[in-house]
Amino acid sequence: MEMNEQESYAAIEALEECLHTCQDCASHDIRHGGEMSACALINLDCADICAATLNAMARHSAHHGDFAKLAAHICRECAAECAKHDHEHCKRCAAACQKAAVELDKHAGESDI
Repeated sequence: MEMNEQESYAAIEALEECLHTCQDCASHDIRHGGEMSACALINLDCADICAATLNAMARHSAHHGDFAKLAAHICRECAAECAKHDHEHCKRCAAACQKAAVELDKHAGESDI
């Protein structure tokens, strides 16, 4: 199944938002220290997979569906971790991750082959 252009733009925008909110959340978590280390680590993982997936989708990689499937999983893990905390940056991150996961689900398993 080929990538739908409109849906791909929505996913790319959601990935970009998720990437930036994860980086912001990780930065706050690192400065806070202590019990926020698990949150910071998943934020960094999520930011990395969002960046890679964004790039794969933007170039219409034949493997974008594989990236999307993994990214949706990591985004959900990140959202779950952030939901454990009452910080505003964690709330923003959880919402962005959840939105990205929903958009990515539309592309999981697709290919442009």
